[in-house]
Amino acid sequence: MNEWKNRIAANGAVAMIIVIGIIISSIILTNGIVEVKGNGDKIAVTGSAKQQITSDLVVWNGSFSAKSANLQEAYTQLEADKNKVSDYLIKQGVKKDQIVFTAINTNIYYVVLPNGQYTSDIDYYDLYQTVTISSADIDRVTEISRNATELINEGVQFQSNAPQYLYTKIADLKVTMLAEATKDARKRAEMIAENAGSKLGGLKYADMGVIQITPLYSNEVSDYGMNDTSSLEKEITAIVHCEFEIK
Repeated sequence: MNEWKNRIAANGAVAMIIVIGIIISSIILTNGIVEVKGNGDKIAVTGSAKQQITSDLVVWNGSFSAKSANLQEAYTQLEADKNKVSDYLIKQGVKKDQIVFTAINTNIYYVVLPNGQYTSDIDYYDLYQTVTISSADIDRVTEISRNATELINEGVQFQSNAPQYLYTKIADLKVTMLAEATKDARKRAEMIAENAGSKLGGLKYADMGVIQITPLYSNEVSDYGMNDTSSLEKEITAIVHCEFEIK
């Protein structure tokens, strides 16, 4: 009989521990990033702060090429294509000073024999050039990135790359976010200290963790930080590691 009672009591204790564990895990998942380390007269806490941001600058680039067995003919063709690209972008509402062309890159391809051996005879020249646009007019440039392959209809061998969306005020925002993350760390430390029957003292140490810039609603994280450029809408997360005195 006593053995049966002891078994019930033991099972009840185990169940209670599991319930408490679930509750604590739920609190951690609900409130975000929490890391606590107690070491005698101090407590270490990781605090975080998040904020949604919208990109205010778009950078897009595309490339076009020309091939010919004659180098001069390839240059002439590429120059003509460059003018077509420039005219097309200006017609789409892009200002001329926002259009930047890189230097021409030249690749030389040599004749290959049927047995796979390369010769010193030139087969053809492959020239290509890149055009880049940086603009605050995100909607316009995004639309251009989708439709620029229309240049193919004009005989231009054009390839459009995905635009990059940037936030130019990130330096100022980091300062505010780190202050909020530090406040968050202190609140967490105070809660833990109170539940342990102690009082929180002053800040003894703090260091900045990684800054994460991720697509909105993304669960991606990295120990080395992230800087998403693929999404217009983003979320910035600041993390700080703090140590407080325990009284």
